[in-house]
Amino acid sequence: MADDEYVYDEATGEWRPASEMAAAAAAAGKVEVKDAAGNLLADGDSVVLIKDLKVKGAGQTLKQGTVIKTIRLTENPEEIDCRHDAIKGLVLRTEFVRKR
Repeated sequence: MADDEYVYDEATGEWRPASEMAAAAAAAGKVEVKDAAGNLLADGDSVVLIKDLKVKGAGQTLKQGTVIKTIRLTENPEEIDCRHDAIKGLVLRTEFVRKR
């Protein structure tokens, strides 16, 4: 017999293995991030800007069609973290990008 811990699941009213509950909690915490066209984004994807964007603090404008490589998802499903040659610490809203 396995020595697996059991946790009471209030949603179902049953005792379930702790490992099963942890896996369910991890899946529930996963947020889908979508671009302006509704495509799912993932870490490492490349995106293209669909609009000219003025970058606050940098005094620059990123032009429509600019390719941003290797994005990283953030906790906020409406924002992505990315790098650009001229701008460090760039955070873009997903409504202004399309998956490449």
